Amino acid sequence: QVQLVESGGGLVQAGGSLRLSCAASGRTFSSYAMGWFRQAPGKERELVARISENGGVTSYADSVKGRFTISRDNAKNTVYLQMNSLKPEDTAVYYCAARNSFYGGQWNYWGQGTQVTVSS
Repeated sequence: QVQLVESGGGLVQAGGSLRLSCAASGRTFSSYAMGWFRQAPGKERELVARISENGGVTSYADSVKGRFTISRDNAKNTVYLQMNSLKPEDTAVYYCAARNSFYGGQWNYWGQGTQVTVSS
């Protein structure tokens, strides 16, 4: 079991930056692949970025590639999402999630979400 708590959301102007954090409880954080998802009003939840258990492999949605960076600190049980060059279309609730493998499977654990609003 792992509990996830996101923080770092807020209101930012287009072109600005935010860093989201997701703190995990439990002693097995390093055994989980982690992901960041987002959901905008009226849209389906989409996977934005994911990172392997040891942080060595990452993957990004095309819409954020080159602007967002996912990272993790297993000593701090935390995963981050650095978001640069933000656009109004990045406005959404952002969620972190965990699953047993980077390469597939169900995202079994979810945080409560943090709102990101980008003004034009």
